[in-house]
Amino acid sequence: MFIDYYELFEIDSASTQEEIKAAFRKQALKWHPDRNTETDTTRKMQMLNEAYLILKDVEARMKYDIAYESFLQYKYRKSDHKKTETEPDTKQETYTNNDSEFYDFEVADDDLEKWIRNARKQAVELAKQTIKDLKGMVSAGLVEGAKGAGKQLFYQIIAGFIFFVIIALFRSCGA
Repeated sequence: MFIDYYELFEIDSASTQEEIKAAFRKQALKWHPDRNTETDTTRKMQMLNEAYLILKDVEARMKYDIAYESFLQYKYRKSDHKKTETEPDTKQETYTNNDSEFYDFEVADDDLEKWIRNARKQAVELAKQTIKDLKGMVSAGLVEGAKGAGKQLFYQIIAGFIFFVIIALFRSCGA
């Protein structure tokens, strides 16, 4: 499966590293699960992280750009192909539900293919670590919140007891 990282980031292949970083941040904010409740946000974030890992590395990007040129030629040939009425629609076989993913285009460079697989694994691990960290933060927040609530309850009991003693003293002095 080939992913058009430039399409994913909505940038041109001639973009600078600063433009790639800005595009990654923009898309990450757009597709972050906290901001976007669609069901595919985790997959989209993994794809964004994978793309960023490849495009931010100079050597990996050079290899990707070579494959990208072949991909653009492939994509042009596919779109230029005239369909007849009897010919089946192959768009479903070619594209996933995301226009930046192409199942039937293969990367010819073995090193790039390994880098992409590693970037994909890192993106999945990053997502898992993020979920683990989030659970840890929620747990720590609940513990600290319970401690704070316990202290407040203790202070309320002490204040109530003191208030009760003061009322009892006023009543006994007045009687």
